[in-house]
Amino acid sequence: MAVKNNRLTPSVYAENFADIHPPYESADAAIIEANRCLFCYDAPCMKSCPTSIDVPKFIKQIATENIKGSAHTILSSNIMGAGCSKVCPVEKLCEGACVFNLMHEKPINIARLQRYSTEKAMENKWSLFKRKPLTGKRVAIVGAGPAGLSCAHVLSREGIDVTIYEKESKGGGLMTYGIAAYKVTPEFCEDEVNYITSIGGIQIQYNQAMGEDFSLDTLSNEFDAVYLAFGVGLARQLEIAGEHLDGVVDAISFIYQLRSNDYATVAVGDKVAVIGMGMTAIDAATQAKRLGAGEVTLIYRRTQDEMPCTEHELNIAKLDGCQIMWLAAPKEILGKDGKVNNLVCDLMQLGEPDTSGRRSPVATGETITLEVDMVIKAAGQMPYENLVKNNKLQDNKGKVVVEHTSTTNRIGVFAGGDCVNGGKEVVDAVQAGKDGAAAILKYLN
Repeated sequence: MAVKNNRLTPSVYAENFADIHPPYESADAAIIEANRCLFCYDAPCMKSCPTSIDVPKFIKQIATENIKGSAHTILSSNIMGAGCSKVCPVEKLCEGACVFNLMHEKPINIARLQRYSTEKAMENKWSLFKRKPLTGKRVAIVGAGPAGLSCAHVLSREGIDVTIYEKESKGGGLMTYGIAAYKVTPEFCEDEVNYITSIGGIQIQYNQAMGEDFSLDTLSNEFDAVYLAFGVGLARQLEIAGEHLDGVVDAISFIYQLRSNDYATVAVGDKVAVIGMGMTAIDAATQAKRLGAGEVTLIYRRTQDEMPCTEHELNIAKLDGCQIMWLAAPKEILGKDGKVNNLVCDLMQLGEPDTSGRRSPVATGETITLEVDMVIKAAGQMPYENLVKNNKLQDNKGKVVVEHTSTTNRIGVFAGGDCVNGGKEVVDAVQAGKDGAAAILKYLN
C-alpha cells in the first residue's frame, strides 16, 4: 500500500486524536487530588518549573475552592499556563520533582490541576490582570509564539503598546503548528492566544515575515524597542542519497499539515520510518500510526539511555504500536519510479563521548535494509541562519547571541526563545519572554 490519505472513518480519526490527557470531570475530583498535596516548604516542584509557578499555593487555592485565585497564581508566572499544562514534559519537571516520588507514591497530578484552574479562567473569560497607565512607549515583537506572547503580555501589563508580527495566519507558534493534535488542538491554541491578548494593547499582524514583508531596520526606526522571537523551523537534512525522493518528508511539515487540515486529507505511508528520537519524532510517529499507517519504525543512532525524548513520550509511541530500532542511522534511501521503497541503515555502536556528553555513534560496517514507502525526517531543526546574518545580528551557528539580559549586539533589539537557544520546551520560551520583557522595561526606563 502506497502513501495515501483518507484511510480511516471520521469516527476513528476522532477517537485516535482525542485528548490524551482528559481534564477533571468534576470540581470534587480536582479538590480530592489537591488535598493529597503536602504543600511543601521550599517545594521542589516549584524549583523545577522554568517559570517558577508557586505550585503549592495554586494547589492550596484549588483545595479551598479559590479557583480564580489559583488561575491568577499560575498565569502571573506563566501566561501560557493552560497550554503548558497539556504539553509540558512534567515527568522531568514539576511532577518528576514531587516528593511523593521519593516515597514510591504517585506524584501529585500538577499538570491536570493546573489545567483545571486555567481552563476555568479561559472558559469564563476572567480578567485577572489590569494594565497600568499608558507610558506612550511602543515595542515590536517578531513572532507570536510562546516567547513573543509572554513578552507581549508582560509589557502590556506595564502600560506599553505592543505590535506582534507573525509570519503564519495564526498565533501560538509551535503550540499551534508543531505539537501532536492529541495533546492540544489548534482551536484551543487560538482561544489561548485570544485570552492572552484580551488584556488590550497587543495587536498581532499576521502573514508578516521579517525579511520579506518588513525589515528589522524598519522596526528599529518605528518602535522604541524590538524583541525577536521568531524561533527555529528549518528541518535538519540527512545529507544522504535519495533524500529528495517522493515519500520523504520532514516532521515539521508533516505535523504542520496535520495541524492545518482535516485528518482525512493528510497522506501517510503504510510502512513508515521516522528518523530521530526527540519529542517531534515521537509526535510524528504516533500521528502517522493514528492516521492509519500499518507499520511505523522509529530509528535512532544511539540507545535508549541517550534518547532526547522522555520515557513517558516513548511509551506513548510503544502503546500506539510503533517499533523502535536502536543503534541504527540512515545511510541511503532507495526508490523505484521516483518513489521511496527502501531505507538502508548503518548499524552503529557507541564510542567516546562527544561535546554533548553522550557517547558518539560509530558505524560498525554492517547495514540493514527496511522496506518503507515513507520516511519522516525528525533529526532536529536548524535556526534561520540567513535571517540572523542578513540583519547584522551576532550569531552562533545561526542562533542569535544575547547577553544574560536578552540584549543583542544591536541597540534596542532584544531576543529570546528558540531563536536563541536552538529549541527547548514551551515553558522555557515563556520564561525567555518574561526575561526579555524585563530587559526591555529596564532599557526603556
